[in-house]
Amino acid sequence: MSQHPLFISGLDLADLVVNSDLLELSCGAIKDLQTEAGSDQQDSCSLSLRYKLDKKSKYTLIAFTTSTLSRKELLQQGGDLVSSTTLMEMDLPVFDFLCTERNRSFSIHRGAITLFKAHFKELSQLKTQIHDSKTGELLRTPLIVTGHSIGGSVASLFTLWLLDNIKRNQPPPKLPLCITFGSPFIGNQGLRQAMLECLTWNSCFLHVVGNKDLFPKTSISHYDSTTQSAIEEYKAFGTFILCSEKGCACVDDLEVVSRLLEITRRQASCEAQEIDYYVEIVNDLKSKVIIRGNSQLDLSYVQPLKAGIILQLEAIGVEMTTQQQQRKVDNKNLISKLEEREKALMTERVQTMEPRKRLNQIKIKMAHLEWYHKICKTKGIGYYDCYKNQLGSSDRDVTRLKKFLTNYWKNFVEGVERKPQKEGAFIRGTWLYSGRNYRRMVEPLDIAEYYRDSDKRDYQTHGRSRHYILLEQWQEDDDAEKLKSSPKNKKKQNVAGILTEDSCFWAKVEDALISCKLLKSGTSSAVEKQSAKENLDMFEQYAMNQINNYAVSPEIFLKESSFMKWWKTFQEIIETSHDSPLCDFMKNGRYLQYEKGSTFLL
Repeated sequence: MSQHPLFISGLDLADLVVNSDLLELSCGAIKDLQTEAGSDQQDSCSLSLRYKLDKKSKYTLIAFTTSTLSRKELLQQGGDLVSSTTLMEMDLPVFDFLCTERNRSFSIHRGAITLFKAHFKELSQLKTQIHDSKTGELLRTPLIVTGHSIGGSVASLFTLWLLDNIKRNQPPPKLPLCITFGSPFIGNQGLRQAMLECLTWNSCFLHVVGNKDLFPKTSISHYDSTTQSAIEEYKAFGTFILCSEKGCACVDDLEVVSRLLEITRRQASCEAQEIDYYVEIVNDLKSKVIIRGNSQLDLSYVQPLKAGIILQLEAIGVEMTTQQQQRKVDNKNLISKLEEREKALMTERVQTMEPRKRLNQIKIKMAHLEWYHKICKTKGIGYYDCYKNQLGSSDRDVTRLKKFLTNYWKNFVEGVERKPQKEGAFIRGTWLYSGRNYRRMVEPLDIAEYYRDSDKRDYQTHGRSRHYILLEQWQEDDDAEKLKSSPKNKKKQNVAGILTEDSCFWAKVEDALISCKLLKSGTSSAVEKQSAKENLDMFEQYAMNQINNYAVSPEIFLKESSFMKWWKTFQEIIETSHDSPLCDFMKNGRYLQYEKGSTFLL
């Protein structure tokens, strides 16, 4: 048995578990657990939950189940949702990682979370048993988490809890696989959204549902009988294998799952099924092909897409040869909706090729900016000041490049923010290098635009885009982690081609120029002059620190650059007795040797 891949389609996952021993192992473990329970007293309580950890040489399996009483009581009560705010009030914040700036709340099935909370101490102990005490990683063998009915819902919550704790390392970590049998949906749109925004999580869940099992269909929709309106809806996540005595179908389109379960609930005689029902289904599955083509209808004149949908519906137990008029209408409407949905998905799949093209465009436009950077240097004025002054058509062309790149990175940052915290951190790490180069190349251009208006000042407070702030923060966090294991050697042998590390360097230069003007002006107040003097002192220290760390591009020393204009103005206003490391560095002409790197100090 092999671990399922990091990224896997729903049909691939279904094929894997159907054609291996995973379903039999899981279903058998639940059956054995229920048999062992027998007439235990704890099974007489409505909050009973049994679980078993089985460590084998090739895999580790955890099975969850509940008493028949628990399942029946929950079925009678229905399944309302508990909000993330209420979970905090219940002193159960273990799922708060699902909340992000974009997805601020979620809700979970009350029965499932009640069971989870009632057994939280035991589940915490169970969790420690499947993690390496030294590394904190899951055990090396593949982990299967399984459960039946409401026990499957707890299995899903437990798996979700594990996923939050799995470290994002390279090579990719081993992820658990959760297999449920006859379990209800466990959350609302907020929970589904959090799941889908994590690149790997949705492929960790496989749900097997029989057409005659009522329990997984109780959470399809809820209605207020007094207002005849829908209460907050449950939403599915993961991959579903829908089964009947005629066959089975794999469904990973989450918008379609609810519709299919709803129509089988209306057409089949349903009741809450025990695990034996699923043992029989699993034993029969290997002799069947997913979406088995044994239709009693003549499909020879039906369009292939429609024929495929009919075969799928028949496989999950929808009676397509019914003579009942209302069912005929229902079936026709469902087929039409599924056709529309499938066509929309086909269009979406074509559009998924666009990000690759877009990435190539990003690379091309960054290359254009690098070319522009080199051309500006040959003019003796530098990249920043060329763009600020808009001296030629090439400077104006750069505005279009900047707009394209900025839109791309703003959308990227917003997308990462929508992801749960740890998953977002993993994605950020894979893009930090590109994001850093973008920020160092493009933010100076935004600064140049900002200071074209002579009345503006303090870009970092009043003009800086949030996406720059986040890209910089993520970079600093990553650098801090790396420094723990390997101190950074800041000595560079040659700095001729580097970009200035602080993307806000030119904003500090512009503010220093403004401070010089305030000191020279006869209309500045004493308070303004004192503040300007303090700002210049800080800028001197900052600039010298950047120079000592080889963190600025040599182009700041080009004759017509804003930095050299600042130095010229600064010399005019400082007292002859003023002494500082930066003054010494500049007056002695050592900046002329700066681009040679570490050798200029020798």
